[in-house]
Amino acid sequence: MVSHYFESHRGGVEIVAGHLARAFARLGHPITWAACDSSPPPERGQSVMLPANNTLERLTGLPFPVPLPGAARRLEAAIRDADAVLVHDGFYLPCLLARRAARRAGKPVVMIQHIGFVPYRSPVLRLAMTLLNRALTIPALHAAAQVVFISDITRRYFAALRFRRPPLVLFNGVDTTIFSPAPPGTDRSALRAALGLPADRPMVLFVGRFVEKKGLAHMEQMARLRPDWSFALAGWGPIDPSRWQLANVHVLPGRAGPSLTPLYQAADALVLPSVGEGFPLVVQEALACGLAVVCGSDTATADPAAAPFIAGVAVQPENPRATAERFAAALTPLLDTPNPSEVAARAAFARARYDWDAMAGELVSVFASVTAAR
Repeated sequence: MVSHYFESHRGGVEIVAGHLARAFARLGHPITWAACDSSPPPERGQSVMLPANNTLERLTGLPFPVPLPGAARRLEAAIRDADAVLVHDGFYLPCLLARRAARRAGKPVVMIQHIGFVPYRSPVLRLAMTLLNRALTIPALHAAAQVVFISDITRRYFAALRFRRPPLVLFNGVDTTIFSPAPPGTDRSALRAALGLPADRPMVLFVGRFVEKKGLAHMEQMARLRPDWSFALAGWGPIDPSRWQLANVHVLPGRAGPSLTPLYQAADALVLPSVGEGFPLVVQEALACGLAVVCGSDTATADPAAAPFIAGVAVQPENPRATAERFAAALTPLLDTPNPSEVAARAAFARARYDWDAMAGELVSVFASVTAAR
C-alpha cells in the first residue's frame, strides 16, 4: 500500500490508509505500507519510509511531498515482494513511483481515488492542481487495473474517463466502538465543562486541518457573526484560529480518534464549510455519534443515502461573509436540545452503512480478481 504520508500526519487520505491497514490485518492479509518520511510510520506492521522533501506543505499548506533519490529504489524492492499494489490517490508523486515500479514488476495496481479538484482561492494553486491532475491523476486512473472512488462526488468528477474496468464506489468505514452517541441521561453541560467549553450557549464543532480548503475563513466569519454561539475547533495546520482573538472561539489541538468522541457528544452540530472534498471521515464520525451535520452542498452529496441526515449549504470560497451567513441560517434550527429519535436515527444509519472491515473485504475481492486476471 502506498500513500503520500503515514497516518501520523493526520490528513484524511492517510487516516483512511491507516484504518485499512488494520482492517486487512484483522482479515488475515498482511500489507507493507510505503509513504514519505515526513511523518513517523505506524508502530505495528511492515513499513517502508521514502525519503522526501516536504517544503511545499510548510510554505503553502498543500500536502505534496517530493520524493528524494532513493525513494524509487525502496519502493521497487517492496513491490517485487507483493502480490498487488494499493495506491491512495494518483495525485501524489509517491504514487507515480509506485505505478512505475508495479509496471516493471508486473504487479496489478488498485487505485483508491479520494478527491477530484480543490477550488483554491489562489489562481496559482488552482492552476497547479489542474496541471497535476492532468499529468499524474488521469494517467494513473487510466492505467490502474481497478479504480475505487470513496465518494460519489469523486466518481462524478472523473466520470468521463475510460477505465480498464468499471470503477467501484466504496465508502470509508467508521469504528462505532469508538464513535457512538452519549449514553442516555448524559449531562452535556458536564461534558462541555470537562472539555473546558462554555455550557450556557449553543456549541458548533469543526474538526479538520486548519487550512484554506477546509473553510477556516468561513469559520472565522461565522464566529464574528454569532458571538452568542460557542465555536470549538479541533485540528491543526498553518492557520491559527487563536489569532482571530475571538472570545467565543476555542481551539482544541492534538485530538484524534477516541479523544474526538466527547466533542461530538457535547456539540449541537458539526459544521464543515470546506470545498474539494471526497467524503470527510469527520462527517461519518459525527453521524455515528448522532450529531447533526451542516457542510458544503457538494460534500452533502458524497453519499446519496446520507442525504436525509446532512444539511448542504452553498460555499463561495471568494465570499466568506456570505457563506458564513448561509451556514448560520442553516445551523440556527439545529442548535436546540437534541431530539433523541433523530440522534438514534443518525447513529443507526452510520452503524449500518460504514464499516472498515466490510470495505477491506471488498478490496480483498478486488485484489483476488485483478491478480487472477494478471
